[in-house]
Amino acid sequence: MGALALVTDADSLPIDYDMPLLLDACRAVGLTAEVCDWDDPSVDWGRFGTVLLRSPWTYVERLPEFLAWGERVAASTQLFNPMPVVRWSLDKLYLADLAAYGVPVVPSRIVGPGTDPLTAVREFRTAHPQAAEIVVKPTVGAYSKDVQRYGRHRDAEAAGHIARLLGRGDRVILQPYLESIDRDGETDMIYFDGVYSHAIRKSALLLPDGTVSAPTQDVRKARDADEGERAVAQAVFDAAASHLGLDRPLLYGRVDLVRADDGTPVVLEMELCEPSLSLPFAEGGALRFARALAGRLDR
Repeated sequence: MGALALVTDADSLPIDYDMPLLLDACRAVGLTAEVCDWDDPSVDWGRFGTVLLRSPWTYVERLPEFLAWGERVAASTQLFNPMPVVRWSLDKLYLADLAAYGVPVVPSRIVGPGTDPLTAVREFRTAHPQAAEIVVKPTVGAYSKDVQRYGRHRDAEAAGHIARLLGRGDRVILQPYLESIDRDGETDMIYFDGVYSHAIRKSALLLPDGTVSAPTQDVRKARDADEGERAVAQAVFDAAASHLGLDRPLLYGRVDLVRADDGTPVVLEMELCEPSLSLPFAEGGALRFARALAGRLDR
């Protein structure tokens, strides 16, 4: 089946807490795995039978370069998850696609070039009068970078944030800040080869005072997902398969859910390219992933 490349980068590997466990699990199932930086020009990607995207998180600042790299790799070997999935899932515009398939998502508005930021903020607040706060974030991002929550007295600040993001070429997404996040956190659900593996609770990262906590290990703990949450996550994967024309389950994926005001689970985001899988919080999770990978390579 050939050697396996686990893709990261020099800045991201120190905070990839999944990698040591995944390396051990790969060895346990007989896979020869090598950790490689996506932006290392000395790597001959064609010598690997499979390239697995794990933590190339510097892509956020270098998206065109990263996507071009991915296309080159996919042309020379097997890439997981494949490039159509990567391109679609790295931009939160996918939320509109999920909603079109009937998946419950956090209400969202996209703000693009040519839109007045303050008008966008005020219109969004009018459309969601029950929301005491709103969230501003770029549609492409990771680890809560450039994400902020704003109360009603901070419309000018929110508009300034939007203007800065638009000014550097980003598109922006506005969402209500759901109060349940402060109370219950979010539920991150991890799937391997279309099968639920485990879930974690992630505490709120956007704090009321405007600061943003890093998503370190201490804000996570094991949590089991209930039937309602699993049903929504399955709807996400079904919608992705339909939208992208997939003929088999994705090798891996993560769906992040929060609770709407009525208590029902809704999608905050999904991660189908390079998700943190919270393997340290899932007994046997790394081995389940390695077995799913080995089974996919055997096929």
